[in-house]
Amino acid sequence: MKRILFTLILSSFLLQAQQYNWTAFSYPPGNGGGRYDDVFFLNENLGWAARGGNGAVFKTTNGGTSWTQQIVSTTPNEYYRNIEFLNENVGFLGTLNNNFYKTTDGGATWQRVNNISPYPQGICGLDCVGTSTVYGCGAWFYPAYIIKSTDSGTTWQYMDMSAYATALVEITFINENVGFASGSDDDGAVILKTTDGGASWTKIYNSNIPFEYVWKMQLLDNNKIFCSIEAESPNTGRLLKSLNGGLTWETKDFPDTFVQAVGFTSPDHGWMGGHNTGFYETFNGGETWTDTGVGGTLNRIFFVNSNVAYAAGTGIYKMTVGNLATQETTRENQERKLQIDVAPNPVKDKLNLSIHFLHSDHIIIGLYDTSGKFITEILKDDISGKGLKKYSLDFHYPKGNYLLSAHSNLGRQAIKIIKE
Repeated sequence: MKRILFTLILSSFLLQAQQYNWTAFSYPPGNGGGRYDDVFFLNENLGWAARGGNGAVFKTTNGGTSWTQQIVSTTPNEYYRNIEFLNENVGFLGTLNNNFYKTTDGGATWQRVNNISPYPQGICGLDCVGTSTVYGCGAWFYPAYIIKSTDSGTTWQYMDMSAYATALVEITFINENVGFASGSDDDGAVILKTTDGGASWTKIYNSNIPFEYVWKMQLLDNNKIFCSIEAESPNTGRLLKSLNGGLTWETKDFPDTFVQAVGFTSPDHGWMGGHNTGFYETFNGGETWTDTGVGGTLNRIFFVNSNVAYAAGTGIYKMTVGNLATQETTRENQERKLQIDVAPNPVKDKLNLSIHFLHSDHIIIGLYDTSGKFITEILKDDISGKGLKKYSLDFHYPKGNYLLSAHSNLGRQAIKIIKE
């Protein structure tokens, strides 16, 4: 479950007096060009991590001191997006490649879930709640849907969410009936709420800035909600929070556009990070942020309790209060972008793109004018594996300067082009 079911009442002075340590494990190994997309723990000792590109799953039974790689599938180039367990035996693994897996023996063996119709293109969010209920959602690259099981993944229900959103990234529940889903719609970042197990949904937040996502959500004592808003340049990413269960919301600017991971121990103290950053820490509810110098390409912060948390990014990280007997590492290289070549540039009637994919991926490219106004989506493609792919697209637009905004599993980037 992506939430903290505890109440931590400390003054700002006491929070800053405590020593919070984020450290990186030397194993599992870093994923060249990619990252670990998710980490999940049932308790302080038992947990799993999912590597994204060149997908792999790792398990620990001793709080990360050692990890064992688990074999999920012989399908090459799968992108493992998230992992979640109901108990020490029954767990689920979402991919971005039309495959969804279940284990009944703690990850020793995995089986593809086949009895979902229509079959989800990708599972971007998972949440196990209670003893037998599982929710999943997808996909960041469209369309929007939710899957649900009430019998530990034996049977599944598929919910078309296109009436509420264009893309869903995260899902988290307080109990089997009350929960939230987040992502994007035509008006920007969106959060939906249900009180009847997904039978109906209500929109409780919308940023009204197109192409933004609510990427991650964290529930703190079921009433305080902390979220990351991934923006698109020139806008900055933001912390989105509600201290009254979603009745009212406020945002705080974050130092980077592509913020994704979020985790708070109290209304004032927490961390965020994203595709281009490691851990940024705040002690005043997001008014100001301090770069800790630790971590990279963060996607998930997962709290086990108020004193222990894990995170997924360039590597796997652990937070404790006080000293931790693993070596602290400095910031990894943050340049994790696709290489996109435009030739020739200036362009004429054809836009020729050469894109070097580092692993299986998804890509959406939008066309903008230089003021940042959206014109149209010119490319959407699913990539099966590592390699070079070339595109030749009609480009019948007036002469002038334009921006291409490319969004992939490695983040977002802008490319300037000129039309002659």
